[in-house]
Amino acid sequence: MLAKELRRKSKEGVFQPTDETITVGKPASIGELITNFILGFVLGYKILGLFFMKNSLSVNPQEYIFSSQGNWVAGIVLGIFFAALKWKEKDKQKLAKPETRVIRVWPHDRVGEITMIALIFGLVGAKIFDTFENWDSFLKDPSSIFSASGLTFYGGLICAGIALWWFARKHKINFFHFVDVLGVIMMLAYALGRIGCQVSGDGDWGIYNAAFKTTSNGGVFPATQADFQAAVTANADFFSRHELHHAFVPKPGFLSFLPYWFFAYDFPHNVNETGVKLANCSDLQYCNHLPVPVFPTSLYEIIMCLILFGILWMIRKRIKIPGLLFGIYLVLNGIERFMIERIRVNVKMHFLGIEMTQAQLISFGIIFAGIAMIIFAKTNHKNIQPTSR
Repeated sequence: MLAKELRRKSKEGVFQPTDETITVGKPASIGELITNFILGFVLGYKILGLFFMKNSLSVNPQEYIFSSQGNWVAGIVLGIFFAALKWKEKDKQKLAKPETRVIRVWPHDRVGEITMIALIFGLVGAKIFDTFENWDSFLKDPSSIFSASGLTFYGGLICAGIALWWFARKHKINFFHFVDVLGVIMMLAYALGRIGCQVSGDGDWGIYNAAFKTTSNGGVFPATQADFQAAVTANADFFSRHELHHAFVPKPGFLSFLPYWFFAYDFPHNVNETGVKLANCSDLQYCNHLPVPVFPTSLYEIIMCLILFGILWMIRKRIKIPGLLFGIYLVLNGIERFMIERIRVNVKMHFLGIEMTQAQLISFGIIFAGIAMIIFAKTNHKNIQPTSR
């Protein structure tokens, strides 16, 4: 989608290519061989190493990837293989006398670079912000900063945004047109990312919905306040370690066609292994579910963000002022996140006497930034160059 939109903008004359000088016909350099060896070694050591481990089916993939475990032989063999492939590729292209050529590179040719920068700085930023959001937990276990769990979207958005601004500036890509493209794509990416949260049960869920109850084998059914209190009493050990934020929201009559799990879900077999053991599960891992179902906020965000993506996608060609579409994205994103935080489980903080989550506080900032962007774009668009010339 990113390449498609960048290509469309290029055809409209918004983006221009940059010239880069490359040398062809040279044999593989020591640096290229070492880089390919390292890549092959890491893949062999970790990925192939997993298959050579005893009891590999019982290994926790997240813990394994972030651990020092692996297979040295598999790593070295695959590293040599990758280095040999690079040497052979360069040997086929080798010329008696290497030539210097100038090539034209368009923004849509750089999608791989853009994706990697967004990935690396997005993950780093998401982890840093999650650490600050859960500072007390971090102080108790500083090693959690290396854990694969716990990622804050806004941290990734801010850090990746700064890195991509630098990238656009370096390659003379008009930043305002560039972020207009990114805003639409990020709304889609966020919706798709929440699918992973929903199906894995990674803890990104809402507060308890006391209008529903679970069975020992999993599954959700309507309940009364008395049922809720009984579940809390029966699972006193679990609730002594978890906050009991809840609401009583039965299924509305006009939405009777929707399943119960749309309003409350117990996240059976969740990857966090949070809750109590399922009666019919004999596996060694992932046998837990929540004793009281919660609002599946990740499911709500999938739906809301897909709708918002559809709106942005429909209006993207009509908006000609650079930066305006990104401002609209920021406002919609901030409003969506602020609303969902009202029923999400998250650490509360006090700001100017108001209790809110870090995400809600940042949402306010994102909304105001979006409004400022819209005003700036409308009042200064004549001064913003339409191309990267």
